[in-house]
Amino acid sequence: MEKIVKSDEEWRAELDDLAYKVLRKHGTERAFTHDDFPKVPGIFHCAGCGAELFDQSTKFDSGTGWPSFFAPVSKTAVETTEDRSWFMRRTEVHCARCEGHLGHVFPDGPAPTGLRYCMNGVAMTFEPRD
Repeated sequence: MEKIVKSDEEWRAELDDLAYKVLRKHGTERAFTHDDFPKVPGIFHCAGCGAELFDQSTKFDSGTGWPSFFAPVSKTAVETTEDRSWFMRRTEVHCARCEGHLGHVFPDGPAPTGLRYCMNGVAMTFEPRD
């Protein structure tokens, strides 16, 4: 996958304030503040670059207030880094294509992976499948 690299000014011009804060500055939207997206078959895309991230079939209600998934659409869709902010040790998830911050992954999800990709809704768009 070809990486997308843009200046901070270009990202600022393309994204609304909250999407910029989350995707480019590693922010977090407040829990239960983003639309939960349709529950029809489809694909969640990166709001920054349009890359495919998660399939609706892997989404589940974690009760956390953020969209949660048990697996990305492919092994190369997202990348992770260690996040030691807020006096915690977490695994940050970002888009493999544009490196936009999406959220974090935790080892308390459902089968078959046991993972919970806890994503910021503002960091994604949804495209229904025909």
